[in-house]
Amino acid sequence: MANDIVIAQTTSDDENQAKALARGAVESKLAAGVHIDAPITAFYWWKGKVEAAQEWRISYMTTTDRLPALEAWLHQKHPYDIPQWVTLPVTGGSEAYLSWVVEETAQD
Repeated sequence: MANDIVIAQTTSDDENQAKALARGAVESKLAAGVHIDAPITAFYWWKGKVEAAQEWRISYMTTTDRLPALEAWLHQKHPYDIPQWVTLPVTGGSEAYLSWVVEETAQD
């Protein structure tokens, strides 16, 4: 079952936007749960120069089946031109937790 679960991540430079992206994904059953990390400092190249920003990392717990819909939803809702979007495979975990992720993201 672990192979069916992924953690997908993005960032936002606005805490309220991060919360909206988290809540919306859970309400839409695209993610079973979402964690928002405390502000982090990001350094990155943008339009030919190094930028720095305070951001909130948003981690979505979802299934491989729901991942394409979550990604499409995120790109529609996210204000960035190119939002970070990475996925991390879950290679293990408690069966109860992994089952919960599958149950909570099941399409009605």
